[in-house]
Amino acid sequence: MSSYSIILNSPALLSFFAGILGLLVGSFLNVVIYRLPLMMKQGWKQECQEFLELPIDVPTEPFNLALPASHCPNCKSSIKAHQNIPVFSYLFLKGKCANCAVSISARYPAVEALTGILSAVVAYQLGGNIETLFALFLTWILIALSGIDFDHQLLPDNMTLPVMWLGILLSLFNLFTDPVSSLVGAIAGYMTLWTIYQLFKLLTGKEGMGFGDFKLLALFGAWLGWQYLPLIILLSSLVGAIIGVSMIILLGRDKNIPIPFGPYLAIAGWIAMLWGDQINSLYLNSMGL
Repeated sequence: MSSYSIILNSPALLSFFAGILGLLVGSFLNVVIYRLPLMMKQGWKQECQEFLELPIDVPTEPFNLALPASHCPNCKSSIKAHQNIPVFSYLFLKGKCANCAVSISARYPAVEALTGILSAVVAYQLGGNIETLFALFLTWILIALSGIDFDHQLLPDNMTLPVMWLGILLSLFNLFTDPVSSLVGAIAGYMTLWTIYQLFKLLTGKEGMGFGDFKLLALFGAWLGWQYLPLIILLSSLVGAIIGVSMIILLGRDKNIPIPFGPYLAIAGWIAMLWGDQINSLYLNSMGL
């Protein structure tokens, strides 16, 4: 038996290597979470300037997901390869820049560690098959979307929509769900939150959520099928209530400050992807169905 087969057939080994891969991907996700919204805002600004026939601000240096290279925002010194090892470099440097000793946000190793842990859980739960590969990809996308939404209350279309279409494509091969359930799920996912949004706005005159949330639920409907939508909506509401109340009580967060719904949807969808069948079965059994 090859070493590749040994890894695929060993939940512990598969989880270990998936976790290592997750740590590496988590380092890149930090870049995506920070830079992608800035890139989008710069693009919107240039589009507005072009529409208004104003001089267009052209950046003097490239700014994208690859350039400039990682550097300290304070002293601008480049981060060397051995200083960029996920989690471990942060601990070794005691959370400070090696050049100027300014503090580095603990969020960076937190995202790396979270990505590694969730990747290991996905691999352990789903095993060594093709679904695991795509489930890992979806997990990484959800982490990036959650981080961006938490910072900017924004769920970029250039992430949610292509991944939604990928879910529909996967359904053609009966991965995660079948084509009919996927198409119905995408439509129902979007329309469900759109309807709730319109009713809430009609009753209160306020916008309860953004259009990105509609598309994120449509994404889950496309990947998992319409059958999982009630569970995801219920779980996201429950998770949102628990985290929201905890932030108000424990952290003293102003209850009037809007809390993005995207991360709660992401948590609920991720749980449904891994344990949706068990949760639904448990619920039906408890109801005597």
